[in-house]
Amino acid sequence: MFGAAAVLGVALLLTACAPVGATGPADGVRLPDTSGGFDYQLGGPYTPPAGVTIVERDRTAEPSGAGYDICYVNGFQTQPDESEAFAAAHPELVVQTGSGPLVDEGWPDEYLFDTSTADKRSALAALVGEWIDGCATDGFAAVEIDNLDSYTRSGGALTADDNLALAATYAERAHAAGLAIAQKNTADQASALRALGYDFAVTESCIEFEECGAYAAEYSVVLDIEYTDELGEDGFADACGDPDRPAVMILRDHSLVTPGDAEYIYRSCK
Repeated sequence: MFGAAAVLGVALLLTACAPVGATGPADGVRLPDTSGGFDYQLGGPYTPPAGVTIVERDRTAEPSGAGYDICYVNGFQTQPDESEAFAAAHPELVVQTGSGPLVDEGWPDEYLFDTSTADKRSALAALVGEWIDGCATDGFAAVEIDNLDSYTRSGGALTADDNLALAATYAERAHAAGLAIAQKNTADQASALRALGYDFAVTESCIEFEECGAYAAEYSVVLDIEYTDELGEDGFADACGDPDRPAVMILRDHSLVTPGDAEYIYRSCK
């Protein structure tokens, strides 16, 4: 899985991480209680639906206070409203092309962080680490790191080994702050991320893409979001009856709008 240099770097990082069990969290952090409901509020904060005790919001939002709050951090790409400012301040930390920063084709307002050298990873870890610390200061219980798979959209500029080395640093930083850390998507890297100290998984469309088992094999907690424009309401209702589905699974509109919007959808298997 790892190249020789990456193995050595990751091994050194792991010596500083809290020990982990086969499926449990690192020492000193807690996992979400899956007996409660879950909501995924990246499109904007609002009062959670009845019964929801696990809420994920962007790092710029306040925790919900519903019970267990997860802080979203884009750890491998810029956020759309911060892209230009970040690239201007740190041009060496985004992948550059002949026409400027490399954008994610699926999210054309996001630039890919350049994880290709140890110095760049160290600089990114310092910047993103401040965001992780901010999540802890604000009262979140966990952090979720998005876009580990940016290397698949980099045209060969980035590698899985380099992104995983940075992911290990994020796990160390989160645990030092007293936060659990969640893997986001990238099912093929679940075993590697679990070995690096990740505590649980937040997944999108794992039913739709038949990936739930890869996460469940590594984590005791998997929080899954399915979408109306993929699985759909009928498919979601069928999936809720599957005994092998994640224990916590919701259906949302793909834009994750707030309840005042006509497009808002929230369904839960609970």
